Amino acid sequence: VTSSALEEAVMEDHTDIGPFSHLRPGAYLESGVHIGNYVEVKESRFKAGAVMGHFGYAGDATIGARVNVGAGMITCNYDGKDKHRTVVEDDAFIGCDTMLVAPVTVGEGSITGAGAVVTKDIPPARLAVGVPATIRRNLK
Repeated sequence: VTSSALEEAVMEDHTDIGPFSHLRPGAYLESGVHIGNYVEVKESRFKAGAVMGHFGYAGDATIGARVNVGAGMITCNYDGKDKHRTVVEDDAFIGCDTMLVAPVTVGEGSITGAGAVVTKDIPPARLAVGVPATIRRNLK
């Protein structure tokens, strides 16, 4: 932990964060998780081996095992009245500057392109790109 703030957060063994990141209440990092620079995590669980490199926000989310989250990803969890959850299943790849508009699920092994705005669930093993994101390819 380098120059970062942790409030009521849990970090299992072999995790690292920072610098200048903020783990707010309810943040839970399983073993082997890497949280990089300028990342905020609130009420979210990152499963083993997940990586969120830098410049992003994960609120009210579950990030699956071995997920790679690109720079600038944001979970849009508040609709002005209620908070909603985002789920990114195992082995997914979230492209830089992706917005995940909750409630939404990104399926196992799926990929979002850079700048995608995901407003609907993405099934497993799909490539989704664009604004709003549409499925372009089955990855199986």
